[in-house]
Parts: sequence; structure tokens; C-alpha cells
Amino acid sequence: MAVRRSRWAPAAVLLVGAAEIMAFVGLSQLIGTWLTLLLVVVVSLLGLVLVRREGLRAWRGFRQAAAAGAPPGPQVTDGVVGLGGALLLATPGLVTGVAGAALLTPPVRALARSRVQMRAERRMSSAQAGEVFGPRRVRVQREPPAAEREDDVVEGEIVDER
Repeated sequence: MAVRRSRWAPAAVLLVGAAEIMAFVGLSQLIGTWLTLLLVVVVSLLGLVLVRREGLRAWRGFRQAAAAGAPPGPQVTDGVVGLGGALLLATPGLVTGVAGAALLTPPVRALARSRVQMRAERRMSSAQAGEVFGPRRVRVQREPPAAEREDDVVEGEIVDER
């Protein structure tokens, strides 16, 4: 699977780079080149500050969960998403800045956190996932009682030919 993903990495980098250039040129035409450049620098500096804050927040959450004997998985996934958003903000560019800011908003962060957790759980055994993320919630669909079933009943007898 890692080979398939790495095959698309150069194309993704080129696509993001082209989008960054187009966004920079478009915004430069609207507000001016110097203001656009200043905006990119300020957002990147803000991202650097947030990398430190999110990293410390994730570490504290992990330590508190470990001290309480709780599964550390939710704090770790929240930290990964927060650090990812801060790193995108710290990357110079308008498109990455918008993506990073979106990842730091609560609704997008919750969605990304659940996706990261699902991917991590898929790579673990059920027992490991339970230790890391806590007890699982599952949906159980109960079958209706035999009287309510609409199955066809075939009557017959068992013949043992020995």
C-alpha cells in the first residue's frame, strides 16, 4: 500500500505547488503583492507558534490519560490532527494555510480525528485497538423472534443411512 501512495506523491506536490502559485497571483491582483506576501509571512509565523502550542497540548493530554489509566488513543489522535493543522499553517502558502486553519476548527478537527482513529484501528488488532482507544461501540442488529420471521420453513426428516 505504501508503494501506491508514494507513486502519487510527486503529482500531489506539483498540484499543491501550482495551486499555491495560482492563489498567490490571484490574491496579489486583488490586494497587492506586498500585502499578500505579508499575509503569507504572518500566517506562517502564527503556524509556528501553534505548532508549539498544539505539541504541548497533545503531550499534556497524553500524560494525563496515562496517569489516569485511561486509553491514550483519543488524545494522541487529537494531537496528530492539531499538529497537522499547525504544520500546514506554518508551511508558507495560502492554500496550505487555509487547509491548516480549517483543521484547527472544531467540526473539521472532529471529523479528521475520527478518520485518523479509524485508519489507526484498521492497522491494529482488535485487542490493541481496545487498549489504545478504549472499549469499542458496536451496533447489534437483533433478529426478530421466530414467530415474526418471514422465512420459509421446510419440513423434513433426517435419515441416517449407515
